Amino acid sequence: MKRIMTFLAAAAAVTLPAGAHAADAKAAEALAKNSGCFACHTVDKKLIGPSYKDIAAKYRNDKGAEANLVKKVKAGGKGVWGDIPMAPNAHVKDADLKTIVQWVLSIK
Repeated sequence: MKRIMTFLAAAAAVTLPAGAHAADAKAAEALAKNSGCFACHTVDKKLIGPSYKDIAAKYRNDKGAEANLVKKVKAGGKGVWGDIPMAPNAHVKDADLKTIVQWVLSIK
């Protein structure tokens, strides 16, 4: 019985962060939608801009990606993904941009 209780406690401990992470991901996705990001991007398909999965894959091993992408999303840019420019997103708070970028980079 003690073994079963230990196993159940360990299983609960492992699933809680995953549930919390899922809730954080949903909140970040909602923030991206409310900020207008989904007008040009989708999670898994190219729209006007690259998909979030493609962005995450491109920057997966780049230690400076988060800070660089927050700046790029804020200021806008052109050339990394083709000739279509990304409009600046100066209307989005820096903390919100960081949350969105962290979420995008976490997508697999």
